[in-house]
Amino acid sequence: MPTFKESVTTPDGACPITIATPEGAGPWPAVVMYPDAGGLRATFDEMATKLAGYGYVVLVPDVYYRSGQWQSFDMATVFGDQDERKRLFGMISSVTPAAMATDAGAFFDYLAARPDVRGTAFGTTGYCMGGRTSITVAGMVPDRVAAAMSFHGGGLVTEDASSPHLAADRIRARVYVAGAENDASFTPDNAETLDKALTAAGVEHTIEIYPAGHGFAVPDNGPYDKDAAARHWDAMQQVFGEAWAS
Repeated sequence: MPTFKESVTTPDGACPITIATPEGAGPWPAVVMYPDAGGLRATFDEMATKLAGYGYVVLVPDVYYRSGQWQSFDMATVFGDQDERKRLFGMISSVTPAAMATDAGAFFDYLAARPDVRGTAFGTTGYCMGGRTSITVAGMVPDRVAAAMSFHGGGLVTEDASSPHLAADRIRARVYVAGAENDASFTPDNAETLDKALTAAGVEHTIEIYPAGHGFAVPDNGPYDKDAAARHWDAMQQVFGEAWAS
């Protein structure tokens, strides 16, 4: 699948992106794929290419662009290295809900202007912190999200006023959440709370816990699980396929 680098102008600057497209002229529906805490890197270029092969224009943003030029993290060691862990969490804190929403608006405008993209509503999917971003954007920019997916996403239910579950009544997208086993960032109680919020709001949704650890879907993560990753690709084919079939 054709894959290339561009940048999108946001209210805060120029955000580097990876774009992957299917073969041919299109037009196709489009999906924004939000990376995990490690940010935009080669493994997400590969994942974007795979999703594009299912018939989507895929945009993967550098969510840390506000930090300027930044050095990539080694996902195998970052959480055990005190200095690198501190650097990582400092960058994570820069991705606020307000930033997620304004960035998403810019990404959606960019996609809508592409001749190979059809429609005015888009898919979102994400991993780890990107899973939270995907669901947050569905609540903060509801008119522009057709389907929102989260894989081993954390922070979907918190006591903070910006918790994604508190925006359930604004979500118009179909929602799919796949949590990980024994994940303190998305517990069974969190899953129950989110389910109740989405049900009360009349949001079509699925919440599942995969029998795999946090990070199961991303190939360069230590807990990557081949079977769980395959299941997550099947889920994206189904959810996004149904979103644009209706």
